[in-house]
Amino acid sequence: MKYDCLVIGAGLVGLATAYQILSTNPQLKIIVCDKEKTPAYHQSGRNSGVVHSGVYYKPGSLKAKNCIEGKAELLRFCADRVRSQEIHKVILAQTPREVAYLTELENRAKANGVMGAVVIGPEKLAEIEPHASAAKALYLPSCQIIDYPAVAEELCKEIKAKGGEIALEEEIREFKDDYVITAKNQYQCKIVINCAGLQSDRIAKACLGSAEHQILPFRGEYYLLREESRALVKGLIYPVPDPEFPFLGVHLTPMVNGNVEAGPNAILAMAREGYRRSDVSFRDFGEVLAYPGFWKMAGRYWKAGAYEMVRSTSKRLFVRDVQRLVPAIQEQDLVPGGAGIRAQVVKRDGMLMDDFCIREDQHSIHVVNAPSPAATACLAIGRTIATKAIERLG
Repeated sequence: MKYDCLVIGAGLVGLATAYQILSTNPQLKIIVCDKEKTPAYHQSGRNSGVVHSGVYYKPGSLKAKNCIEGKAELLRFCADRVRSQEIHKVILAQTPREVAYLTELENRAKANGVMGAVVIGPEKLAEIEPHASAAKALYLPSCQIIDYPAVAEELCKEIKAKGGEIALEEEIREFKDDYVITAKNQYQCKIVINCAGLQSDRIAKACLGSAEHQILPFRGEYYLLREESRALVKGLIYPVPDPEFPFLGVHLTPMVNGNVEAGPNAILAMAREGYRRSDVSFRDFGEVLAYPGFWKMAGRYWKAGAYEMVRSTSKRLFVRDVQRLVPAIQEQDLVPGGAGIRAQVVKRDGMLMDDFCIREDQHSIHVVNAPSPAATACLAIGRTIATKAIERLG
């Protein structure tokens, strides 16, 4: 079976890439392969559904550029066919240090074109979020939440309508010359595009023959607010992030299905697809322990990492952090929710790669690192990759 382009991974970035290629070059023969039974099975389908505004990202970075462009394109694509909701967001500062950092976030928001971002005091906060508590807050009046699995479904429909193919339960086994060999078939293709998420570093190594970076899996664990407690949260409620720690901290997120999530804990998973604490892969965890970058990262973040692990097993400690945002939430208001795995590249020096990362050669393109806001930015990232692919295809 001969194709111009084979995309590995039917998550949002892989599907958006195929869609963008076919939108400008419908004559090309394209197939998207994924080892799972359904599209968006991992990161793309296991997130909170927030369309990120771009407030956190360093101006000029790939994250900032793609987030702002991708958000606008995503909302245009989804209009009238995917459930979404406009909602406000507040980022709460409790300490003088956090209040000082709000100014940095406000400046980033303005530099990245986030409309209406403004620092407010407790009185204005009480009008917006009556149950929240903070010394000051950054208020973003216009954000969105969306159904990302439904976005993936719409992208699949568009790809098929434009003549592309989606092949599920097709796990990649080997690359040989210009052939991609799966468990079921052999595909001959001119260019391979790797958007395999949690497995993208392994795919890149198998295709390119070397691995510059390694993905470590971090599990995000969530609780849900009971239905009778959801009124305590009107919009997105976030803490000021710790600039020394690469995760956003416990936050409260209304979802388009009516639920309100609280979380996440962010702990190192013992399996790349380990959504439960009991899930262990000796291969995956063995690779983590053998990787020098893990030990350097552990040495740098051991205090924060230890706290996340303890909080993962202590609902009381988790509730205490939620109460920093909304004091009225009690332990009985929270029930166990879902979990997701974040594919995060950790460099050999122990630093977490903060921006998107693409590796490539003449016959392949590899999206090695695409953490949040990749879902929001999927169409912008997909257009960037599509341009690279079309150049190679002539």
